[in-house]
Amino acid sequence: MGGFFGTIQSKKCIADLFYGTDYQSHLGTRRGGMATFNQEDDGFYRSIHNLENTYFRTRFESELDKFTGNSGIGIISDTDAQPLLMNSHLGRFALVTVAKINNQEEIAKELLAENMHLSEFSSGKINPTELVGLLIIKGKDFVEGIENVFNRISGSCSLMLLTEDGIICARDKWGRTPIVIGQRTGNAKDEVSIEDTEAWAATSESTAFPNLGYETKYYMGPGEIVRLRANGMEVLRPANEEMQICSFLWIYYGFPTSCYENRNVEAMRYETGRIMGEEDPTEVDIAGGIPDSGLGMATGYAAGHKVPYQRCISKYTPTWPRSFMPANQEMRNLVAKMKLIPNKEMLEGKRCLFCDDSIVRGTQLRENTAILKELGAKEVHMRIACPPLIYACPFVNFSASKSELELIARRVIMDFETGKDEATMLADANSAENIRIPEDRLKAYATTDSPEYKRMVAEIARRLKLDSLQFTKLETIVKAIGLPKCKVCTHCFDGSSCHTL
Repeated sequence: MGGFFGTIQSKKCIADLFYGTDYQSHLGTRRGGMATFNQEDDGFYRSIHNLENTYFRTRFESELDKFTGNSGIGIISDTDAQPLLMNSHLGRFALVTVAKINNQEEIAKELLAENMHLSEFSSGKINPTELVGLLIIKGKDFVEGIENVFNRISGSCSLMLLTEDGIICARDKWGRTPIVIGQRTGNAKDEVSIEDTEAWAATSESTAFPNLGYETKYYMGPGEIVRLRANGMEVLRPANEEMQICSFLWIYYGFPTSCYENRNVEAMRYETGRIMGEEDPTEVDIAGGIPDSGLGMATGYAAGHKVPYQRCISKYTPTWPRSFMPANQEMRNLVAKMKLIPNKEMLEGKRCLFCDDSIVRGTQLRENTAILKELGAKEVHMRIACPPLIYACPFVNFSASKSELELIARRVIMDFETGKDEATMLADANSAENIRIPEDRLKAYATTDSPEYKRMVAEIARRLKLDSLQFTKLETIVKAIGLPKCKVCTHCFDGSSCHTL
């Protein structure tokens, strides 16, 4: 996915920019970058580093003195190298994006046909941020250019522009990814505050604000465009009424202390667990969470089910944080295994229930279940913070999955509907890709507690060797988020696709 942070103030901004960008590390694993603008020497400075083998902080600490400006933007990305620097009839600017552009090949061909050129490549592929930049400079001003992006791309795009006259922030047309605005008033009394100066900031993750002295002031709406200057915020384009914010922001992506649409991530996770715990008749001795994103749900489940919450699995954080994950899926599986350490003394002889954010492929969960039972767990029950993943996401970069058949729920459906077992399907993956399950049949499996749904869940539990398995109901997700269903994107669960752009 990815996350960005930008700030503008009356003094040097690099301290805020450095730490604010670092607070996006849980959202990306591949590239990190920052750019600042110094009004006095009229210049931009940019730096980009590969993060696949190290951390954002270690990459950038040695060159912080080079960022001398009072305004800047930074990003940690799972896709392309950013920020991009451009000079055009609109002026000079730096650009960062959190985007998934499904029609980038089509857009690239059109731009080349118009005698424009593509100069930035990422591993030999088109850089989507450059495409966004080229679409922006086709406008007569920044607002028209950004609206051109909204209207032309298929997928989603939130962006931030560092210009010679402030920072321009634009949230995705349907609000699939968030932008939160914060302000620091300059009257901080904390002696360890980084700066006692007025400042404005924008971020994907509001968790970046508290330790930097910012207060959340505004949640940008879908399609809204604002300009930040050191002395305030200006709305350049009002928000759209319709919204489809990604529900996975609360379920998985978000850091526990972050808020989107004024709804806290941890509060939402706790509530989903509490509701499931109250409704679940399963008798267990303890409840625990799979670190990290399963912990909030697990504390809620334990409270609702009235059983002890215990840490039966711990994450080895010194060397295996979320931000250190290789792109190769085989290595990702190995890292996922190595960083989670079960505690035999807490498991032995107990009926254990664990909460996790989701089941994608199921490979790691199957291995974990076997290990937990080998260590003496009497029973292993799993409760998942979302419904089964049946559809691939066309709107944001949710996972590294290249095919819907990598989703265990989709494979089970394919087996049921075709009469072929999983081994046969996997052996002939190319043929399986060409098999289309009728939409009404997929909807049947996506409908909570339908016969097809129950059969699918039971089969997933069997394959993963679980004593029981339950997924959070879609209705519970929407209730816990606290927004109307029409404003929350749940496509990966139920295939709903009100908007394709």
